[in-house]
Amino acid sequence: MKIVSMDVMSTGVIAYYVLIASRVGLFTPIFDKAKNNVAYADPVPQSVILTAIVIGFSIQALMLVGVMKLSRDNPTLETNEIEKNNTP
Repeated sequence: MKIVSMDVMSTGVIAYYVLIASRVGLFTPIFDKAKNNVAYADPVPQSVILTAIVIGFSIQALMLVGVMKLSRDNPTLETNEIEKNNTP
């Protein structure tokens, strides 16, 4: 549940950033001879959001691999039980 909640929180932050960064009347920054003196959207926030999505996906995959390795040694995934069993 902690992994899923982190993914939901990450998706919420990305959606909030997209909502704040959206502007009406901006065009895609592809230069064309037909469009002169037009307001273009800044591509940097778009690349930051794409990078955040990729990093979020890789962190979630890494956490799931850790849970799979942890589940081999412990019959439960409850953090309280795991800490109690591994405390010296």
